[in-house]
Amino acid sequence: MTMIINDATYEQLLASSQIPVLIDFFASWCGPCQAMAPVIDELATAYADKVRIVKCNVEESPMMSAKYGIRSIPSLFFFRDGEVVDRHVGALSRAELKAKLDDLLQRQ
Repeated sequence: MTMIINDATYEQLLASSQIPVLIDFFASWCGPCQAMAPVIDELATAYADKVRIVKCNVEESPMMSAKYGIRSIPSLFFFRDGEVVDRHVGALSRAELKAKLDDLLQRQ
């Protein structure tokens, strides 16, 4: 299961992570979010030592949602050194998300 973060925990996570971070902004009622959940969980395990992959429920984290301008879900935000370096709105296939994670790892 992928770790869930919220308004109270995300800043510490971003500040302390020595590796890139992917935040999956989702809601429990969102069909595309639910369809992506197994892929997110699978890649979180596969990339565990290279990218920290976490989830944020937009309904439970209004401050984070506002800060990052979340208007549609799923929204995927890719961070390096605490800064957003890429984002994607909408569902991705496993291959597309894997390619984005690989690209994130190539950035220096």
